[in-house]
Amino acid sequence: MTCSSCVNTVEKSLNAMSGVSASVNFATETVHILAPAEVKTADLIKKIKGSGYGAVLVEDGAGPALHSKKSGIALFFAIIFAVPAILVSMVEQWRETIDTEILLTLDYFNILPPLYSPTAWLAIGLTTPLILLVALPIHRAAIRNFFHPTMDSLISLGSFSAFGWSIYSNATGQGDVYTEVAAGVLLFVILGRHLESRAKRRASSALAALLALGSKEVIVLRKGLEVIVPISELQIGDDFVVKPGARIPTDGLVISGISTVNNAMMTGESTPVEVGPGSRVIGASLNNNGRIIVRATRIGSDTELARITSMVVQAQGNKAPIQRLADRISAIFVPVVTTLAIGTFFAWYYLGNGGEGSSLAGSIQIAITVLVIACPCALGLATPVALLVASGRGAARGIVLRQPRALELARKVDVVVLDKTGTLTTGVMKVHETTIPTSAHKVLGATYAEFLNEKTILSTALSLELANDHPIAQAIASHALANGAVRKDVIEFTQTPGAGVAGRVLIGAISPVVLIGTPKAIAHSATTFDPGIEAAIARGEESGHSVSVLAWDGVAIAVFATGDQVKADAAATISALIDKGITPWLITGDNEESAGAIARAVGIKGEHVIARALPEEKLDRINALKSAGQTVLMIGDGINDAAALAAADLSMAMGTGTDSAISSADITLMRPELMSVVDALNLSKRTLKTIKVNLGWAFAYNVIGIPIAAAGALTPMYAAGAMAISSLFVVTNSLTIR
Repeated sequence: MTCSSCVNTVEKSLNAMSGVSASVNFATETVHILAPAEVKTADLIKKIKGSGYGAVLVEDGAGPALHSKKSGIALFFAIIFAVPAILVSMVEQWRETIDTEILLTLDYFNILPPLYSPTAWLAIGLTTPLILLVALPIHRAAIRNFFHPTMDSLISLGSFSAFGWSIYSNATGQGDVYTEVAAGVLLFVILGRHLESRAKRRASSALAALLALGSKEVIVLRKGLEVIVPISELQIGDDFVVKPGARIPTDGLVISGISTVNNAMMTGESTPVEVGPGSRVIGASLNNNGRIIVRATRIGSDTELARITSMVVQAQGNKAPIQRLADRISAIFVPVVTTLAIGTFFAWYYLGNGGEGSSLAGSIQIAITVLVIACPCALGLATPVALLVASGRGAARGIVLRQPRALELARKVDVVVLDKTGTLTTGVMKVHETTIPTSAHKVLGATYAEFLNEKTILSTALSLELANDHPIAQAIASHALANGAVRKDVIEFTQTPGAGVAGRVLIGAISPVVLIGTPKAIAHSATTFDPGIEAAIARGEESGHSVSVLAWDGVAIAVFATGDQVKADAAATISALIDKGITPWLITGDNEESAGAIARAVGIKGEHVIARALPEEKLDRINALKSAGQTVLMIGDGINDAAALAAADLSMAMGTGTDSAISSADITLMRPELMSVVDALNLSKRTLKTIKVNLGWAFAYNVIGIPIAAAGALTPMYAAGAMAISSLFVVTNSLTIR
């Protein structure tokens, strides 16, 4: 494809098929198609070929072969033929170095036409292979699209007109020779397309880098031996080895070894993450300094890399609403320009020179200039190249622009609605406060005195909670381990859902019955709550934390206040959003205490906090804000956020969230930091600004350039140069997003 008219031709051809919806991306040279199951790939490709183009299927897990490098070969031969032709045509002194009589004597059979300018015949001879061979793809495309004119139609018509007129003029001695016009036009067009192709390759480099991250081979453990196999043979559950400095072949769970992993290419997070047994790792991440053994949990198209790549590629197949105007104009652009060129020819031929009419040669030259200066390429490239660069840049920073409509909505957002768990917080439970008042120990008596120290008390908590898979239990166990606790033997273990766990823990000479559970559950069994215990429970509940009480033989001796962790940059993110004039809301299913504590910690006003919200209540609040004239951004990560994400004007899903949330969102944030919300808004606004500049340039260039050409103020060769620069400007301006 060479311009937006090509895009329209392919789309119309495919969309004429029953049930088919096709969207062509000019920048990536791909088409994304939704079709019924009965429509075969071969039928789609046949339809594309019928409209004058070729196509191949992009296989799953592979990237499109972006932007052919053959343009460099065409440019090489264009320079070889065009530059001498232009020099011979433009340097009049060269005519004196050729003896016309010598050329005439060679015409033994008297078959040469009158040689009014031997120098011109030399230029025509140099231009012939350029026109007929080097530019053959342009002419062939013009012929194929005879009924659907494209940029190639303009270039072919313009160059052939100049070339044909030059032969006629030099053979008959009537009018000037414009061989340098034909040569110059093709040279500038081919040069422009080559530079444009290189620029588009740069624009797609981030996506290409993402596609290249996938491993081709993996070292699998088979009966204790390390065996290298193709990545396609890896199965879920296989154990594989990742050596220091190597990329992790697929998503998995570390079962042996300790290392640090760099996830920068996947999430944009530059700080290495420590991993060990039990840690989850992402395929394509870089293993820094330790040998680890990983068990494969996801392979092929289910991996995080495949998911991100798929989202990026699909986003590039969609069109931003701002592109609709450009598409409507480009659909009629070439026919209008062709009509203008014909009209310009007749106007000059009959009305030029003050009404006396102009020469045939002069009128043809001006008409050719109108054909050549017109540039539908800039219109076609304005949006998709900017989106290509932005999506690649975003993916490298952990921001996946899944819906191009986000670009236009980002600048209008004035309200942001945030979920709590997994969005404002890490979603990982942590013990925030441990209280072990010594006054409670006196009730147990002297038998327990030597065992009532922090390490032993934490060891009893560890021993019970290791058998409990509740997130709060896991947080308490992790806290105990971090503070030197040691696992003890447990007998008579019982677990009561919603209440807690109990068991007899063997500690040296004693074996107390240990209970860990909610204050209410422990109160039924404990003989007393010490004032220090009661104060700790009150503090924890006031802070919105989940409170767990530990009791030995009916005496409460410790309190754990456990809760989610506010993300380190949450407060800074909320502050940055407020500075942008965006009002933050917190809507969560958690209780009022927890919601209020988080809101205070990050800077959200109390009147903008809604707790205990069901999914339908989140949806109702989004609709209410929209009805009040607000442009709403919703950020969430759970299944209960999916409806609200879909209803919001603009939506972002945390990449660590559920598939339903991610599939409902316009933007997916793969980076764990909440500040990526601000980065995503900034990227969207910058991209939209770039698209507007591109479209403004494309419209202004054609609106100003075509009348100047029609006025006879330009030669065709200068027009060709301007046309090439126009397309190049759009692409290079888009590259500034990087």
